[in-house]
Amino acid sequence: MKILDRYILTSFVKTFFSVFTILMFIFILQSVWRFIEEFAGKDIDLDIISKFLFFLLPNLIPMVLPLTILLASIMTFGSFAEQYEFAAMKSAGISLQRAMRSLIVFILLLAVVTFYFSNTVIPHAEGKVLNMRKNIAQVKPSMAIVEGAFNDLGDINIKVSKKSGPNGKNLNDVIIHKKSESRIGNYTVIKADRGVLESGLNSNVLSLVLYDGNYYDEIPTKTYQQNLKAPFVKSAFEIYVLNIDLSDFNDVDLKDESYRHPYKMLNISELKIQLDSFSSDYNQRRESYDRFIKQRSGVNRVLNTEKKIETKEDDSRKINQSIDKRLSNEPVSSDSLNAKVESYDLYSTLSVDSLFWEYNDRQRSQLFNVATNSVNSIIPQISSKKNQMKQRKMLLNKIEMSMHNKYALPFACIILFFVGAPLGAIIRKGGLGLPMVVAIIVFLTYHFIGLFAGNSAEGGSIPAFLGSWLSTIILFPFSVYLTYRATTDQGFVNLDFIFVPIEKGIKKIKTNIFNIRNKEND
Repeated sequence: MKILDRYILTSFVKTFFSVFTILMFIFILQSVWRFIEEFAGKDIDLDIISKFLFFLLPNLIPMVLPLTILLASIMTFGSFAEQYEFAAMKSAGISLQRAMRSLIVFILLLAVVTFYFSNTVIPHAEGKVLNMRKNIAQVKPSMAIVEGAFNDLGDINIKVSKKSGPNGKNLNDVIIHKKSESRIGNYTVIKADRGVLESGLNSNVLSLVLYDGNYYDEIPTKTYQQNLKAPFVKSAFEIYVLNIDLSDFNDVDLKDESYRHPYKMLNISELKIQLDSFSSDYNQRRESYDRFIKQRSGVNRVLNTEKKIETKEDDSRKINQSIDKRLSNEPVSSDSLNAKVESYDLYSTLSVDSLFWEYNDRQRSQLFNVATNSVNSIIPQISSKKNQMKQRKMLLNKIEMSMHNKYALPFACIILFFVGAPLGAIIRKGGLGLPMVVAIIVFLTYHFIGLFAGNSAEGGSIPAFLGSWLSTIILFPFSVYLTYRATTDQGFVNLDFIFVPIEKGIKKIKTNIFNIRNKEND
């Protein structure tokens, strides 16, 4: 490697890792604020929280890495241009493409590593995070008795007016509602003037000693009259010890990894299998329900009767006589109507229109009412099934997008490098000032295009693969344009074709006005 290539690569790598560390720290803080509600008040060990944040780091790579490459390339090449190092390179006959050669190799290798990382490490870390979030969500808030409110403590609800003493173990005006597995409701109430919490070291039993109180227990009765005679049992006590078993309290296995997400925890090969199975299941469900609706509504039989069949007048007369005999004194229902129609095999001899007009006015009205009721009853079912199929289609699109995202991320890193490097050479500013502003604007444009495309692809407005690739496709011509402008030593946008004619027009107007004033003065 030549000295120039080593110098450019070293400058870029130093900036890259510095920016990557800063951005990762910022995104971690943002993630802490996102999940702080899930940890608050649950007395989670610091070790569990550290593991959660550690497994969360790979999930931030799709956001941090593209922004890092964009910002580092703008800062590096902006610094070269600001300190006239590019001018020295060009005077020595070194073009921008030649200066970028070592970085292009580095970015290509980084893209390969990124693809492997997104296909293996990120799904594994995503599985860890999802299972830890599920387990933490099952953890109850840490046992703490708040004054003036009912607190869930094992199999009781307790309320105290005031706490005192070391660790708040002395309680005043205690009210307890005991839970029962056989009955739902507050059937057992204990009231005491004061109480003391006592517990042995490393013991799973918490003793609550109550003083000077009453025990109320409502007796279950079979009838309301019996309940009026014996509403409840009341007993007074001077000392009452209530033992609370805490062995099952927060008995949650935080290492459980039984939860499986349909696409976030899978690599590309697994996603292809998942996509194929979901597609087959989706198509089978649609075809099955389509056959069910057609069979129930009789559409298949109606479609079969569209074929015109020539019939003799004698056959038609016989059918009319049979209809009059069977339906003259009977109300028409959907079941009886189908049985009669099938028994005479009318669909094989007459079309729907001709068959309908074989009935008299009263029978046609009854047939119309039966058809209307049948349609009204099946419409809500179709709407419900439509929503179910829509949700399955959205899941199918998400699986396909997840697979394409793993391919799109490495290409996005390459494209953003070819956006940032020439952009830094054009703006000719290093440091964290203007390059940071420009990088944020470009990255937000890239991110929001991808976000809007992803939402549209989930709903089926655009193809699923386009939801993953649209932002990269849009930035590709922009990167080619910027590289061309930086190579030819041109600015970001050449607005001379707009401003030059305007300036000429203003000069002509001023000249004409001055000439008119001179003539008036003469």
